[in-house]
Amino acid sequence: MDVGRICKACGRTPFALLRYPCEQRSPRSFIKLSSSSSASLFFCKSKNIAALTFNSHSDLRGRRHLCGNSNSCRSRMGVTPLQTAQISETFFRSSLASMEKTYLSKNPTVSSVLDFVRTYDGGQVCYDHFAFRTFNVDNCGISALAQFFLDFGYTARGELSFPAKHLRALWFSPPQHLLDCNGEGINGPLPRIFISELLVDKLSPEAQEIIKKYTSISSSGSKYAALASVLGSLTWPTPFLSDYQLLARESEYAAWTLVNGYALNHLTISVHRLKSDVQKIGNLNELIQSNKFKLNTEGGILKVSPDGRLLQSSTVADSMVFYFAEGISESVPASYIEFAERLVLPEYESFPVDKISELHRRDGFEVGNADKIFESTSAEQLRRKVA
Repeated sequence: MDVGRICKACGRTPFALLRYPCEQRSPRSFIKLSSSSSASLFFCKSKNIAALTFNSHSDLRGRRHLCGNSNSCRSRMGVTPLQTAQISETFFRSSLASMEKTYLSKNPTVSSVLDFVRTYDGGQVCYDHFAFRTFNVDNCGISALAQFFLDFGYTARGELSFPAKHLRALWFSPPQHLLDCNGEGINGPLPRIFISELLVDKLSPEAQEIIKKYTSISSSGSKYAALASVLGSLTWPTPFLSDYQLLARESEYAAWTLVNGYALNHLTISVHRLKSDVQKIGNLNELIQSNKFKLNTEGGILKVSPDGRLLQSSTVADSMVFYFAEGISESVPASYIEFAERLVLPEYESFPVDKISELHRRDGFEVGNADKIFESTSAEQLRRKVA
């Protein structure tokens, strides 16, 4: 599996080259890396788990630096993406559109919120990121979904860790020229991708056994993770209610993933790209709540990064009826929609508003924010009544 490239002139990976550009390289000086290469962007910690290797100078906090490189430096470089797309843009966008369609069909609240925001704002709704959940066992983790995005030219940018939840996540950015382009929704700027995985070996033996009972059967099915997301289908057999309930008591993330699989967990509206007063997330939150949509209150409705420049909120997940293997139907958490406002970085605050692009804004993600956003599918949030 080709997952990266390396410069023949200096032997450094793209992450290292972003910080220390090679003056010797020519446009054709990259050679492909295989997943077995010691210099690969990805390596296998074990037989089944792909993990990201970053340049030692990288800043993984997801604040002002990405892979050791500031937004200002990235824009000054003016380089094209280091990865070459192996699938066409038309095919890629069609796949995202199918994921979105499946997601909207199962989550009526999300569909209503999107329609409401579009109507109120009168402008174009663009997406900040798509998020997915996975199990990091039997080849069913982050790498199962990531390859589809890497093949189109996405780049792995940062890692986040959630020890209390036994989670790890990686986020990916689209080719730079498609991060700021015209259009809306799937046909507009391409979203960042946020993929998390449950560290199954951190759970109890009972929970591990249940998860592996399903993932071991679908270890080859993980090759079709993107297709499963498009179709809204599980790659493993229909779970038993008893298994779901046991997992839910230990990890709500595990229970959600067991019945939702690779389905789109949430998409996120890019708030600062809206045109009316709701381009400020505080105004949007008030409007959403005044129209009886329930927002996630974990840690407060507004989640703010320590630098104050990444502002996020989300609705509470819809519920859906799931038919378990015993022939029993039960209501389970489905998906939700998020809102994100990325503020302009300090060095660009003097720029004219019409000159500000996505590259001038706070990028990445924040552990503290994301940890609270995960709770959008929790039983506690679902039980809470609308204020």
